[in-house]
Formats: sequence, structure tokens, C-alpha cells
Amino acid sequence: MHHHRLNIAFLTSEPARDKRSYSGSLYYMGRALEQYCGTVTYLDPVLSWQKRYLGRLLHETARRVLRKNIAYDRLLFVARKQSAIAARRLQGQRFDVIVAPNCVPEIAFLRTSVPILLPLDVTFRLQRDYYPLYSRLLACSARQAEIVEAAAFQNAAALLFSSPWAARSALEDYGIDQRKVSSHFFGANLDHIPTRAQALAHRVGATLAVALPWTPLAVGGSRTPTCRLLFMGIGWQRKGGDIACETLLALRAMGIDAELLVCGSTPPSGQAAEHMTVIPYLDKNDARQAREIEKLYAQSDFLLLPTRADCAPNVFKEANAFGLPAITTSTGGVADIVRDGENGYALPYEARGDDYARLIARLWRDKPRYRQLAQSSRAAYDERLSWDAWAKAVREIIDKIVRADCECGG
Repeated sequence: MHHHRLNIAFLTSEPARDKRSYSGSLYYMGRALEQYCGTVTYLDPVLSWQKRYLGRLLHETARRVLRKNIAYDRLLFVARKQSAIAARRLQGQRFDVIVAPNCVPEIAFLRTSVPILLPLDVTFRLQRDYYPLYSRLLACSARQAEIVEAAAFQNAAALLFSSPWAARSALEDYGIDQRKVSSHFFGANLDHIPTRAQALAHRVGATLAVALPWTPLAVGGSRTPTCRLLFMGIGWQRKGGDIACETLLALRAMGIDAELLVCGSTPPSGQAAEHMTVIPYLDKNDARQAREIEKLYAQSDFLLLPTRADCAPNVFKEANAFGLPAITTSTGGVADIVRDGENGYALPYEARGDDYARLIARLWRDKPRYRQLAQSSRAAYDERLSWDAWAKAVREIIDKIVRADCECGG
């Protein structure tokens, strides 16, 4: 089927070309749209004075005085202002479609004849009392957040969630017409995705005939290879850093020469252990640091993320691109991405270090099983966890809403 190039407005609340915005998802989403869907016009990020200062001030005050939180990005007056700025950004330009990732307040009250595609990780109903910022909310803040959310969902021509978990909430909690709702996983936010052969070379014990930008450490068949666990995430507590630490100690107690690489978080003092290396932060905007991140995936044996609250973390897709299996927790949308025995395992929420260690030890000692898991992890990336897979699905959705818009005489 021949597609014509679409004219796409890319509306964001953070700088889309900054790889730190939403862990790089805006940057790579924009690139995928350019590659598969059309010409992308990057609109300046929408950030009102009301959101930046007034909303935050109210939130800080409520926290100090009432010990309550305010979802300040979803206050009615903030959303009205954000929508007004979005309207100004679109003025005087012709677009076929507006793609507005995570822009609930920005499109809630946006009056436009152009169909809007709203890619999202989560709904407000799921975030409430799950994420710290959306817990212990003032009742009036929660009410306003629900109004803003519902308005955005109604205003969007299509809602595109990054996990079936979040899509279900739109259908069940907000009663959105199921023809408007779909779910497709976002991809890996990396510039250099290894080929399948490169990703699997040292995991499956093949001799390296391919030149690699990373030198895998596990090559050489030493008799007591180290089991390298990678903890990649910002927010030690929320990502389950303490459980990762317990896992390291439990594995070593079982006689496995394990080490833990921590990237993106700094453990509180007293939680640093022997055989643990901490890299507080690597910036993907910097080519050298981005390469370091890729090297960590290439040289580790398991991604270990015993997360306490998450929607659809990016690190799983990045790890799987390198054939790296993920060992994580069944919470939020995680179990949609990490399927047991395919691209890793999602343990029950209650599981502690001993449980994680037993599973990792079993996989580590069973080399054929580990090799098979590495292969199916990379296959999961190729089939459902890449930006290519996402963009191909999105092209169909955009075509549908643009067609419907034309038929309505939009």
C-alpha cells in the first residue's frame, strides 16, 4: 500500500530533541515518525508560567502545610493555560495530524480541527496512589486531574498506550470507545542497536567473527566467569535498589561470583556493598556517555530491576536489543513487556533478594537455558519492542484517523 508523506505536528511538554526528556522517548519517537510516517515539525515545548511556578508552589505549600500532594500538571487552570499555548504553537500552520506524547494537559482544552494522536504510558487513575507524586492527593486536586484526563481522552482522535495494562484502564476506568484505544510498546532509546549476530555473539558462546564497537568481557571461556548484574534506573528506592543489593549478597553466598553494576542511581550510605560498582549518571546526549550505556548492556549477563512502581520501562527494550534478559517485578505494565521465559522473568511483588538470586543462579548455571533466553530476548526486541515495530503500527493508526477526518469533511 502506497502511503503519502504526512505533515505531522509533534507537540511536547519537554524538549523533544533532548535525550533526557522521558528517558529519550520523545527524541526516538520523533525519529521513528520521520522515518515511517512523514515530515515532523517539532513545536517548541509547552511550559507555562502557571505550571512551572504557580502549580509547583501550590504543590510545595500543600506538602508542607497539609502533608498532601497536588498533581500540579493536571490542575484545571494549568491545563487551560497549557492548551492555550499549544493552540498558539499550531497557529497558521497546516498539519494532517498532531502527535502529542504524554500531553494530557496540553490537549485537554485544545480547540483544533486537526486529529490528535495521544501516546501515553499511563492513566491518572493508575498513577494515583501508585507513584509517590500522585499519592496522598488533595481531594480537589484528584477531582480536577480526573476532569483534565477525561477531557484529553475525549479530545484525542486516538489513544496509544505503551502497554496493555494502561490501555485497559482507559477502557475500564474512563469508558473510552475501544476503537480509539490501542497499545504498542515504545522502543529502545539508543543510537546504536547491535545486529542480532553482534548482540548474541558472546552470549551464545560463538567465536567473534564480527567486529564489535564493544568488547564483550565474557569472551575467552574462563573457567569461573563472573555473573554481571546490571541495575539501570533513576531512583534507588522506587526501582528496588535494596532488593538488588540483597540479590547480589545472596548469589555470592551461593558461591556464584556475582557483581552488581548500578547506573543512574546512588545507593544511600550503608547500602553500598563489595562487588558493587556505582555510576551515578550517564547522559545520552553525550556520544561517549551514550556508548558507555551501550557497553554496560553488552557486557552484563542480566538486567536486574526489582522495581516497586513502573509503567513500561525503557530499559527492558534496550537490554533485550542486546540479548540481555531482564529479571524484574510484576507491577504496573512490566509483565506485559517482560514475559516469563521469553525475554526474562517478572517475579511477584513480594519477592526478595533470595528469590531473585535463586532464579538467577538456576539460569546462570544452565548454560543452554541461558543461551536460549538470550536468543528469545533479542527476538522479543525485534518483534515487539523496537521503534520500527512501533512506527509501523502507528502509521496505520494515523492513516485511519486522517482518513476519518477527511470523510467528516475536516
